[in-house]
Amino acid sequence: MSERKYAAFHTKEHRPREGASAPSSVSLRRAVTPIEPPEWLVERILFRDGDLIVLDKPVGLAVHPGPKTPDSLETFLPSLMFGRRDPPQPVHRLDRDTSGCLVLGRTRSAIKRLTGLFAEGKVQKTYWAIVTGGPREDEGVIEQAIAKRNDPSGWRMVPDRTGLTAVTPYRVLARGKGASLLELTPKTGRTHQIRIHCALLGCPVMDDPIYGSGNGQSPHRLHARRIVIPARLEGPAVDVTAPAPAETLAVMEKFRLTV
Repeated sequence: MSERKYAAFHTKEHRPREGASAPSSVSLRRAVTPIEPPEWLVERILFRDGDLIVLDKPVGLAVHPGPKTPDSLETFLPSLMFGRRDPPQPVHRLDRDTSGCLVLGRTRSAIKRLTGLFAEGKVQKTYWAIVTGGPREDEGVIEQAIAKRNDPSGWRMVPDRTGLTAVTPYRVLARGKGASLLELTPKTGRTHQIRIHCALLGCPVMDDPIYGSGNGQSPHRLHARRIVIPARLEGPAVDVTAPAPAETLAVMEKFRLTV
């Protein structure tokens, strides 16, 4: 399903009225009335069992509300209860303009377990990034600690030897004229990790307004392609792949990036 269907639904008449409290304060400590899920959201469920949901998050939808993103996925969580008493909860996050695999825990125990797996680096994550230019080597590992810095124009992550360890293996999937398609498998989960690491590699994520030359008119081209979650008991892991958005495929075609 294209991002356009989400955008068409997410117009003013479908948002909570200004000043109203949207159902974003969902909590496992109070009863929440389930609501009917919109069609576009149901179509984006990639996997569901008793413990978790893997959602194909569209570009432009923030995971949590904020000053610039009053509408977010939290608004729709009560529509994803599917018979449970409480709404599911995100156990990690993706940037607003990053599409792809997002994991939601459906029970308290599942949320605790999944959060721990992400924190311990036991969840395998694979991203696709269309970058401007391309790295010199066809594969490698970016190891650079990063830290958050505030300035008058806002905050961003910067290289900092005393910051948080960040490790991102990468390989080139395709090279085109002026752009490349990278596959990245981060071993740590720092804020903006892939975006700043690509910039430090000399090939920022295309249309990134913070670490590249984007002007904010187009979303950055980063997609959470695949996620592998260890099994709770004996059995296969949860292995889910999210299709690249139509808009991403169009950019790949424009720059002749063939996988």
